[in-house]
Amino acid sequence: MDHDRLITGIAAALAGCAAVVFVLAFVTQVYSILFLAGALGAAAYFMWYQASGRLAARVYRSVEERARQNSGRERARTRETGGFGAGPREEWTAPGGRGRQRRQQTGRQRQRASQQRQRRRQPSADDGPTRAEAYRILGVDSDADESTVKAAYRQKVKEVHPDTDGGDEERFKKVNAAYERLT
Repeated sequence: MDHDRLITGIAAALAGCAAVVFVLAFVTQVYSILFLAGALGAAAYFMWYQASGRLAARVYRSVEERARQNSGRERARTRETGGFGAGPREEWTAPGGRGRQRRQQTGRQRQRASQQRQRRRQPSADDGPTRAEAYRILGVDSDADESTVKAAYRQKVKEVHPDTDGGDEERFKKVNAAYERLT
């Protein structure tokens, strides 16, 4: 889920509340509630600052700057002591790039990506037994209700569970797959 929209919406609501309280303070001439308007306005600003990605960019810039400073010290220490340290890696990129790319997508690209996520994978032969096989594995009729299927599943699991005497892991997996197919 894209939390940026939600945070931006909350920021807008807080800004609206701050404006209403600000106007209300002057209409009622109760200037002590200007403090509340200021607090709401500040909260709205900080939420917008976070949702716009500027907070993350600032944090990453400061981390990169600190890493560069530490890297210079580490190289000097390496030359003195002959050791080596972790230091920043050239291939490292700051997190958050994906969010900027997502915001730059066109509406059509976003819609296509959403449709692709919503499409369900077509079932294949490796997805387990068919419904008919599942009924046969559990030993119930094809018109059995859910409670009958559940009772048959519990009975079969007791018989084939690998931790019991005479249990069989493969049969246990088949029973579970059959139950999942029917529920």
